Amino acid sequence: MELLVDLFGYLSIVLHGVTLAAQSTALGSALFLVLLAQPRAWLLGAAGQRIADTTARIAVWAALAMALAAAAGLALPAAILASTLDMPVADALGAQFALAGAARIAMVLLLAAVIAAFGARAPWWLVLPLVAATLAAATFSTHAAARLTDGTALLVISAIHQFGAALWIGGIPAFLAALAQARAPATAVVVGERFSTLSIIGVACLLASAAALAVAYIGDLAGLYGTAYGVMVSAKAAMFAGLLLLGLGNFRLIRRLRRDRTQSPTRQSPTRLRRFAEVELGVGFTIFFAASSLTSVPPAVDLRDDRVTFHEIVERNWPQWPRLESPEHGELTQPALQAQLDREARLAGTKPQLAFVPGAGVIPPRNAADLAWSEYNHHWAGIFVVAIALMALLHRAGLRIAGHWPLLFLGLAGFLFWRSDPEAWPLGAISFLDSLRDVEVLQHRFVVLVLVCFALFEWRVRITGQRQGWQPLVFPLATALSSAALLTHSHAIANIKEQLLIEITHTPLALAGLAGAWARWLELRLEPGTPGQRIAGWAWPLCFLLVGLTLLIYREA
Repeated sequence: MELLVDLFGYLSIVLHGVTLAAQSTALGSALFLVLLAQPRAWLLGAAGQRIADTTARIAVWAALAMALAAAAGLALPAAILASTLDMPVADALGAQFALAGAARIAMVLLLAAVIAAFGARAPWWLVLPLVAATLAAATFSTHAAARLTDGTALLVISAIHQFGAALWIGGIPAFLAALAQARAPATAVVVGERFSTLSIIGVACLLASAAALAVAYIGDLAGLYGTAYGVMVSAKAAMFAGLLLLGLGNFRLIRRLRRDRTQSPTRQSPTRLRRFAEVELGVGFTIFFAASSLTSVPPAVDLRDDRVTFHEIVERNWPQWPRLESPEHGELTQPALQAQLDREARLAGTKPQLAFVPGAGVIPPRNAADLAWSEYNHHWAGIFVVAIALMALLHRAGLRIAGHWPLLFLGLAGFLFWRSDPEAWPLGAISFLDSLRDVEVLQHRFVVLVLVCFALFEWRVRITGQRQGWQPLVFPLATALSSAALLTHSHAIANIKEQLLIEITHTPLALAGLAGAWARWLELRLEPGTPGQRIAGWAWPLCFLLVGLTLLIYREA
């Protein structure tokens, strides 16, 4: 239970992100079924029944996944309250958030039961009310439920926002499954045209509601760049803009297919339609995890003090020469304090205390050496990433020996494992397992593991020239997962402004990494030799180069 308390904040964000993604998929697939698959069955021919059956299965499984994730997300805070406040579990489950969560679980399970019972013929007059009821219950887990003013209006706007996300992003899994079932371009045109119409409605709902929520929760421009809430909203907006570009590309492809319905299914347009939709889904799910992070911070309008000014952002991020010399480990705050405690324990003949207890909720102090240590780590990591990007570009240009660039990730992983957490093993006094109680250390270890995995897989892909199968996809998927994790990454720093200045630097790193990941995905998944495939092949190393250059100018003071 103590470990659960230590990791509560991070686990709650992850579970909420999974819940949002599963909810959107369940509701989006249900809407896809009753608004597209059933009404267009007469145009889809033999493929219509297959599409409807597949869509129904996706909706049921996504609804069950959402119920499971939501139940875990409900049980976690109830267990924490019962443990830390000595409160009966029944009382904890009687809180408003718990009642809303239980209602959401009940509604989505009813939706799953209806679709499972009727299958592809699930009646719209049962499905649509259950979708609406699930959305209504879900809105009580948003910031709107806690507002003292304009609460009803904000609840309605939040429901519209979630409806738009479900209709567009949540419908993409069913859309991809439908395209996979389509045996002819004419079928893809019918599905694509109808889904484009639904997506446009979803986009309109998202844009209108996002504008209203921004006014209510951010208030002004200073709140947009000067608070953690505003920075995360900016990241969501950037990803949303990317989704719009991908959606526009698919919209134009569908129009092109409609003009030439006799086009062979082996030509690039239907394939490109599916590949862009895959990227839309990946970016869309990342947005859900960014949205879950918003629930852990107060709205910008509620944080009038400790805002970061525009001048402070420019001053902190103005390029300077990288720090290439590291302070000694003993100069850092925690190692120095630990050495003092060890000396005192030896003199007293007792067991030494730990200078820092992972997960204790105490923010450790930092001195100038700690800041220099962190900057040194980021700057050398930037050198690694720049070298990786340049070698990848050279390999793309035809230099075969540069194809071994993935091995540089092993060097980066070893460097980060050794230095990222100086208070923990192998440099510090805290054991490896005990250090994992700290969320920041846990995230660092996770990144190291991801680096090792996709370094080995990508190196094998490069030396064998493999393009098919799952192994080439490890690199883009691992990069996308790491970028999404970086959006939820936080530093344990007592000064709110200093913490935000660091997070402002991490956000563009996550966005550039995300763009690079999905550009590499398109390079692998698009037809070889097509313009889109060639552009993607050059784009992802440039994204990595941007990541490396951003790391080189990283500063903490």
